[in-house]
Formats: sequence, C-alpha cells, structure tokens
Amino acid sequence: MELRMYKYRTYPSRKQNARLINSLKTCKQIYNELLALSIDSYKFGNVTINKFDYNNFLKGKFMDVHSQVVQNVSDRVHKAFANFFRRVKDNSCKKKGFPRFKSRVNSITFPQSGFKFISNKHIKVSKIGNLLIILHRVPKGKIKTLTIKQNKSGQWFAIFSCEVDIPQINHPSTEKVGIDVGLESFATLSNGEFVSNPIYLVKSEKRIKVLQRRLSRKVKGSANRRKARFRLAKQHIKVANQRSDFLHKLSHRIAKSFAFIAIEDLKVANMVRNHHLAKSISDASWSFFFNCLSYKAVMCGGKVEKVNPRNTSKTCSKCGSVMEINLSQREFLCYKCGFACHRDLNASVNILMVGTDCSEPNACGDSTSTTEQSVASGIVEAGTIFNNS
Repeated sequence: MELRMYKYRTYPSRKQNARLINSLKTCKQIYNELLALSIDSYKFGNVTINKFDYNNFLKGKFMDVHSQVVQNVSDRVHKAFANFFRRVKDNSCKKKGFPRFKSRVNSITFPQSGFKFISNKHIKVSKIGNLLIILHRVPKGKIKTLTIKQNKSGQWFAIFSCEVDIPQINHPSTEKVGIDVGLESFATLSNGEFVSNPIYLVKSEKRIKVLQRRLSRKVKGSANRRKARFRLAKQHIKVANQRSDFLHKLSHRIAKSFAFIAIEDLKVANMVRNHHLAKSISDASWSFFFNCLSYKAVMCGGKVEKVNPRNTSKTCSKCGSVMEINLSQREFLCYKCGFACHRDLNASVNILMVGTDCSEPNACGDSTSTTEQSVASGIVEAGTIFNNS
C-alpha cells in the first residue's frame, strides 16, 4: 500500500471563493494563536503543549470552518514543533528552524470527512458548497484526505491523497542506461541519445521582465498592482507548467524503456550557490526530474540507482584513466588510450558502469556484463562520429 496524489482544477463561484478565502484567513489565525499559546506556556509556565491540548483549546471556537480543518491546523503546529526538536537533537543540522508566525496560509485540509462526490463534475465540501471540479481522471484507491489549495495567481485546486495497492510488476525490458544531466544538453543517455535543454525560463525571460517592470510602477495597495501581480504570477506558473510537462514526459519515456537506470546523486542545493550558473541549474530542475524518474521506475517495475558523481566526467570509460578536464571543454580525450567522445556521453557510460552491480560474472565468466560491453562499443562508435563531425 502506498499514498498517491491526484490533483484537479476547481472553479468555485464568487460566494464559494469568498468562503474559501475566509477559511484560509481563519486557518492562519488559528495557527498563529496556537503558536503563541505554545510559546507563552513554555516561557511563563515551563509547560509543553501537545496536539490534544490544542484541540481542547479550540473546542467550540471557529465554527465557520469545518472541525476537521481546525484539527488539521493544530496537527500542523504540533508537527512544526516536533520537527524543530528533531533538528535540535541532530548535530549535523545547522539551521534549527524554530516555528514562525504565518502571514498567509495557502491550503486547507480535510483529513477524514467533510467532503464527498455528488457527481463527476461536483464535490460537496462542508462550509464551502458544491464545488465544480474538472475530473480529468478518476482517483484510484481509498481517498484519505482532501486538500484545497490556491496558487499565487488565484487558481484553486483539489488534491486527493489516496491509498493505493500497488501490485508487483516485472519490467518488460532488460535494458540498462546511465544518465548524465547538464546544461548544454539536459540529459545524455549512455546509449548515445542527447536530450536538448528546453530552457523555458530563458525563453520567457523577456516577457517576465516586462511584467515585472509594470508591477514595480504600480502604487502599492492599489487594484492595478494586484492585477499586475496576478499577471506576473500567471507567467511564472506557465513556465513551471511547461517545465513540469517536459520532465514528466521524459521521465515516463525513460522509465518505460529501461529496467535499470543509473543517475548521479547530485547535491543540487549546493550547486546553485554558484551565482554564474544558479539560474540555469534552477531552470533545469534536476531534482524534480530525479524524483519523477524514481517513482515512475518503481511503477513500471524498474529500478533507479544513485551513484557518486565524483570524477564521472574525468574518467575514461574505456581504460579507466582519470584526466583533468575543464568545464568549458566539451570533448573528452584520453591521452593514454586515445579514446575521444563527448564528455557527457563518456560520463553517462561511467555512471552506468558504477551503478551496475559488476560483482556477479556473466555466462562468459567476465566481470563486466554484456550490456556494458555493448554500451562501451557503442560509445566508441559515437566518439568516432563526434570526431569526424
């Protein structure tokens, strides 16, 4: 059994929109009151409050919001303190992150009840009404929770958390692949395929700059500034949707085609500290791609193996020699064996070789699998083509 999320677009009426916004404001008020109560109780009475005390404190209050939503807010405060104390005990965690007061709440959650489908186009939500929902696919499994969320452009979404029984699946293919991600090409596969980088943010940057300048000229607090902020937010959301669509489709195709996928265990949060490449790395969204690839591979019956990226671009995939190579140098040339190919293609083969378990000998008694040998021969041909071009 596992939890799977289903997200749908909802279109509340004007009255329903006002009720939803009022619910978000009430949840923000509840959260801040409970946080202040916990701080004052410990500060003046040295008393720690748990979520059951929160629920007793909230009993009979905030009747304009469903009781399950109120209890979920108290659970959020409890988890915020629990995570804080966990980080305090963890010496490796530098930022402890004490819970802070919220200026805005973006979602409300119904953990158990308070909602039900009345048709394939409407869902009845307590204290809100019958919301119009675009049910583009039927949620599978047992529905556990409903979260109604608003993004920064004012769009509303209904997100269902469903408990699904996943059967054991055998992948139809036995192929293996190593993937090297980059900025010149988004991904380079060990079979010689190059996936171009769509750079959606760069393509929309001109439009975003225009909208940002228009927003900066508007008077703060005015209706025109609010409209300009929504237009800018919609443009950013469009870029995010384009990137998400590209990554979902690419990860699905790779997960369907290969039973074993080797990827780099990159620390992307540390890489974006490079201010020269931070925007390009964020636009590529490698972490999101790896997450999509991981769960899609499991759904298809495959496996994803993360490997240490150290020296994967500097090591010759043919003889194993380590060569010093600058980031600007796109062709890998081994001075010992004379092997040459694109550096990303060489890195993807090294990632596959490291990720594949080479301890079990094959039928011929060699320590290297036949898949790796075919890939290595293929990369020599690709390197020859690269040099000739």
